Amino acid sequence: MKAAVMDAFGSPLEVREVPDPVPAEDGVVIEVRANGICRSDWHGWMGHDPSIKLPHVPGHEFAGVVVEKGGLVRNWQVGDRVTVPFCGGCGVCAQCLAGNHHICDNEYQPGFTGWGAFAEYVAMPYADVNLVRLPDELDFVEAASLGCRFMTAFRGVVDQGRVTGGDCVAIHGCGGVGLSAIMIATALGATVIAVDIDDDRLQLARDFGAGMTVNARTSPDVVREIREKTGGGVLISIDALGSKVTSRNSIRCLRKRGRHVQIGLTLADEADVPIPMNAVIAKELEIVGSHGMPAHRYADLLRMITSGVLRPGRLVGKTVALEDAGAELEAMGRFSQTGVTVIDRF
Repeated sequence: MKAAVMDAFGSPLEVREVPDPVPAEDGVVIEVRANGICRSDWHGWMGHDPSIKLPHVPGHEFAGVVVEKGGLVRNWQVGDRVTVPFCGGCGVCAQCLAGNHHICDNEYQPGFTGWGAFAEYVAMPYADVNLVRLPDELDFVEAASLGCRFMTAFRGVVDQGRVTGGDCVAIHGCGGVGLSAIMIATALGATVIAVDIDDDRLQLARDFGAGMTVNARTSPDVVREIREKTGGGVLISIDALGSKVTSRNSIRCLRKRGRHVQIGLTLADEADVPIPMNAVIAKELEIVGSHGMPAHRYADLLRMITSGVLRPGRLVGKTVALEDAGAELEAMGRFSQTGVTVIDRF
């Protein structure tokens, strides 16, 4: 098969022929019809993820068709249209038995712990636990846009943030995760304040439902501006980017008994985030992480999509060929993309 291979961290990907994947006894091989290019892929390409072993094929936001399955697979057939969470659960560890497949003790992450979907085909183990059937109404590009960004935002907003109608929510960072979170929170009836340093992204945030915006590049004090706009702070604040600045601002802009949800990855130089613990104690704030979403939670998300309440396809900024994946990945470091970029030509 053809795949975009990473031979060294931070070096250009090379599109070349590699052996076709073989399904595990409990797994499947999926023909990739679309795959998102994500900042998590960029972190892996930069060498920030110790689970990656070279040579490596990135890609974890994919949708496609089952073309081969192992002998132990019971719930899936060749020809099924599917997607998967980026964190696959084994189905038998303590976390999986509790329903927390996305933080499995034996997790499998395509594009990280194993070869991913910057390729014509990708193997996925634990198929009966992790595959998600795609509704006929959802095309492959839109399904790939769910990827890790939209589904992660869904869990962060709905399950971890517990956002409901009438809540006031601040979302820091208007990339793929942030815009997804804005769309979801707005659909739930929340009032959203979007924060970013780019006016074009802030305009997208308004297009997706944000009622107020703050440009962190020009604002003299982001936290003070949010407090002034909301009369004292927000109930829920989400760091959708992952940096020391956005994480601290997210916590500090909360009102009493507010909730901070950390979705954006804090890696490399941003790994050690100083938390304003005095404020956490004095205001009885809640701090929670959000990492992916298990396959069994997709049902609610897909119902909101097929009913027209959520339209993740609006996030897709452009589609590219596999040969363009390396350049798009490199550009992630400059935050130059707007919306979600999806590979749809292999």
